[in-house]
Amino acid sequence: MDFTPSARSVDVTTRMREMLDQDVIPLEPEFLAKGFGAVEKPLDAVRRKIKAAGLFAPNHPVEYGGMGLGLVDHGLVSEVLGRSPLGHYAFGCNAPDAGNIETLHLFGNERQKAEWLPRIVAGERSCFVMTERDNSGANPIFLQTSAVRDGDEWVLNGSKWFITGAEGAIVNLVMATTNPEAGAHGRQSIIIVPAGTPGYIIEKATPIMGHANDGVFGHCEVRFDNCRVPYENLLGREGEGFRMAQARLGPGRIHHCMRWLGICNRSLELMTQRASTRVIGEPDRRLADSDIIRTWIAECAAEIRAARLMTLYTAWRIEQVGAKEARNDISMIKYHVADVLMKVVDRAIQVHGSMGMTEYTPLSFFYREDRGSRIYDGPDEVHKLTVARRIVERGGRVD
Repeated sequence: MDFTPSARSVDVTTRMREMLDQDVIPLEPEFLAKGFGAVEKPLDAVRRKIKAAGLFAPNHPVEYGGMGLGLVDHGLVSEVLGRSPLGHYAFGCNAPDAGNIETLHLFGNERQKAEWLPRIVAGERSCFVMTERDNSGANPIFLQTSAVRDGDEWVLNGSKWFITGAEGAIVNLVMATTNPEAGAHGRQSIIIVPAGTPGYIIEKATPIMGHANDGVFGHCEVRFDNCRVPYENLLGREGEGFRMAQARLGPGRIHHCMRWLGICNRSLELMTQRASTRVIGEPDRRLADSDIIRTWIAECAAEIRAARLMTLYTAWRIEQVGAKEARNDISMIKYHVADVLMKVVDRAIQVHGSMGMTEYTPLSFFYREDRGSRIYDGPDEVHKLTVARRIVERGGRVD
């Protein structure tokens, strides 16, 4: 295998890095202090500039206005954009829109794709409505939100939470139970619910470690109260919700892991800069002169490099043999890269001292928002047990 990036990939990531540093990162202080709403209009202007440069929607289908990058190339893009909390949104490839676009493209009919894909690829927002407060998100076969057919309509009832980006989304892909008597993986379907549909209610944004974010960064609690949509809003076939949700996870984990590595890179940069400038003694002794800090820097660099290669290998495997055959690799990067992420961010905060706990750097945001990396899309422990079971079944073989 050859991980040498193509000439196009080098050009794209170089130009993205320049625009990220020049136009996006300068908006971070206002975002960290006041939230997404404070920078939404300036970000809209940045997005127009990015579109004019031909760098918007890098991983989305060309026929709907995207750049059409493959999994490995977009992984490299995601690493660059992950350096800023605003990066993926600015360039039109943030979650959950990226996964929703993929799901609609794979399973939507021509009418559904024509209605929603051009708008979401162009930058309007969507959300994926699955998780519930009183049911396991790691095993969504017990979802209680129901969708009952009534003639030519679905009637939805129930509550959901941790619905990222619900505020401002134009459409929702809702995973609901349509046949509670079916087998474990055939109970749920995905139904398209446009924003503003009567009976669909956004109740509030859930505070995350004391911070209730807004807009695309808000994790909302929503409710369906006899919410009616046409039967034709069913995505794919009835009872296929679990399979469709699984289909988006493989590529999605590549995107997330490379984004986490972008966070790691930024955190290591901030850690090194802080260590190099912070005076801790005479004559002009710096934090970077400490053997402990130097060890942390070296360990972080090695851990980031190893996690990066592991993730790129997994992306390559998905492209070569498909997500099903690469499922062990997908699970391993999910828990390994999340662990590296938290170690690197934690060390960077420690080097910054009390400054690391404030909103004057993005480190506290990274720590707060991405601690969930070890929980979302299945807790680390679930993935580890699954990987271990398969390895035992193979007599100890990893591949």
